[in-house]
Amino acid sequence: VLERERPRRSFIKQVLAVGAASTSLPGRLAADTRQTSSLGRLDHVAIPIENVLDMVSFYRSLGFTVREGAQTVSIHFADQKINFHRPDFWRSGTFTLRAPAAEPPCGDFCWAWEGSEASLRETLRGAGAQIESEGQRQGGRDGGDAVGQSIYTRDPDGNLLEFIRY
Repeated sequence: VLERERPRRSFIKQVLAVGAASTSLPGRLAADTRQTSSLGRLDHVAIPIENVLDMVSFYRSLGFTVREGAQTVSIHFADQKINFHRPDFWRSGTFTLRAPAAEPPCGDFCWAWEGSEASLRETLRGAGAQIESEGQRQGGRDGGDAVGQSIYTRDPDGNLLEFIRY
């Protein structure tokens, strides 16, 4: 009995030394987590837009919460957001906190769709979105190894939108 417990105790000591949280993750992801321990989740993304009214209507139709400000429009989902810089703002020449070459369309976004395929298709149809492509794709879950079914469309500015169902 004592001999069997020794390897178990060694294992427990190793787990405690490395950190219990990182051992529950896949190997590659656990290593990345330790290397970037101060890096949290993505807070927001920002891109310039051209067709403000169409973009606001489209994203509302998809079910996003939309907030409009003088210089930006933001869309919210879960605890995330995308800021859309209005044309007057990103073209002003005084706004420099952006990628200087970014012009619409420059976004490529993927959302995990938690509903059914039928509800996704109905939501896209209701927003007037045309399906551009669909199929099995590797997504971001499980350290980028998870496979899901994706449907691709474009917003009124031409940004690529992917909705993946795991």
